[in-house]
Amino acid sequence: MESLEEIGKKVKETTAKLNHMNSKEKNEVLEKVAEAIEDAKQEILKDNQKDVKNAMQNGIKSSLVDRLKLNENRIFDMAQGLRKIVDFDDPIGETIEGKTLENGLEILKKRVPLGVIAIIYEARPNVTLDAFGLCFKAGNAVILKGGADAIHTNIAITNVIKKTLKECKISENCVYLLEDTSRETAKKLMKLNQYVDVLIPRGGAGLIKTVLENSTIPVIETGTGNCHIYVDELADFNMALSIIENAKTQRTGVCNACESLVVHKTIANQFIPLLVEKLSKKEVEIRGDKVACEICQTILPATEEDWGHEYLDLILSVKIVSDIEEAIKHINQYSTKHSESIITQNYENAQKFLKEIDSSCVYVNASTRFTDGGQFGLGAEIGISTQKLHARGPMGLKDLTTTKYVIYGNGQIRP
Repeated sequence: MESLEEIGKKVKETTAKLNHMNSKEKNEVLEKVAEAIEDAKQEILKDNQKDVKNAMQNGIKSSLVDRLKLNENRIFDMAQGLRKIVDFDDPIGETIEGKTLENGLEILKKRVPLGVIAIIYEARPNVTLDAFGLCFKAGNAVILKGGADAIHTNIAITNVIKKTLKECKISENCVYLLEDTSRETAKKLMKLNQYVDVLIPRGGAGLIKTVLENSTIPVIETGTGNCHIYVDELADFNMALSIIENAKTQRTGVCNACESLVVHKTIANQFIPLLVEKLSKKEVEIRGDKVACEICQTILPATEEDWGHEYLDLILSVKIVSDIEEAIKHINQYSTKHSESIITQNYENAQKFLKEIDSSCVYVNASTRFTDGGQFGLGAEIGISTQKLHARGPMGLKDLTTTKYVIYGNGQIRP
C-alpha cells in the first residue's frame, strides 16, 4: 500500500505536463470525460445505491441523504457541468496587467495554476467530478478525500475519469481519490505541505475546524452556512414569505439554505403568524426568542446555540429585533460569513445592510439559495469561500489560479 508521501509525489509530478497542455487539449479531455460519465451512469447509480442504503441504515437524516443520492437527471447535470467548464475561457496564461519601465523592462502579471490542490469533503459525490473538472481546466492536479458515506460512488466516478485520462494519454495520477476514509488519513493529508499547495475543506463546522487546527498546508475555508434573512419593517410581506419558503425548504441540506430569520419588531405581530402558517405546510420547526414565542405558541423556545447553528434540516430560528442596527449586529455576531439577505422596500436600509454585513454574499430582496457558482454564471464551483484572503464567495476557475510576474529584458542590470 502506497504511503501518502508516495501519492503526493506522484500527483505533484503530473503538474509539469498539465502546465504544458493548451486549452483545446484540456477541453477535449473534459468533453470525453463528460461523455464517459453519461455512458457509465448505470454503473455509477448501482454503486450510489449502496451508499444511499448504508446511509439510511446508519440513520443519516433525509436532507443529507438527498445530497448523497444520484439519479439519471443528476448525473446528466454533472456531465453538463463539465461541458460548461469547457465553454469558459481558460484562465491560464491570461495577462492581468502589464507595464514597461523607464529602463525598458517589460513586466507582466500572468495567471498560473496553483499546482496540487487537496480537497476534503463530505457526502456529496458531485464534488468529485466538479473538483476534477475545475482543477484540470485550471491546470491543477487534485487529491480527493471524500467521506465514507459516498465512498462507493466516489470510486465509481473516479474510475471513469481515470480510464478516460488513460485513453487520452494523460497521466491518471493528476486526479487521485484516497479510498481510506479514516480521520487519521485525513489528518496526515493535512500535513502533506511538501507536495500539496492548497487545501480546501468542504463540509460542516467540525470538519473545517479540524482542518484549520491541524493543517500545515494553506487552507481556503469553505462550506458552513448559517445564512440569515432579515425582514425589515418596510418589507413586502408576500415577497418575504416567498423568499423565506424558497431559502429554507427548496433544498434543506445545502450550505446556502436559510437557517436563521431576523424580524423587525414593528411588523412581528402581523408577520410571524403568516410565516408560521406558510412554513407549517412544509413541516418546518420554528425556534424563536421570547417575543416570537409570545406571538405564536407553536414556536419552540430557542437556545443560545440556535442562533449560530447550521441545521441542514427543516428547522428555522427566529429573532425579533428593535431596528436594523440590532439586526446587523445579531447577524454579524452569529453568521458564518456565507450569505445574508434583507427584504425591504427602503433603499437606505438596503444600502446600510449591504455595507455593514460582513459576509461573502449579501442580497437585497432575493433568496440566499442563489449563492452558487452555476447560478452566478461561473459554471461549476469548488466551494463557497467564507474567508477574505485569495478568494471569497463562489469559487470558479479563476479562483483556482495564482499569479506570477514575467519580466522581459534586453540586458538591463540594476545600478
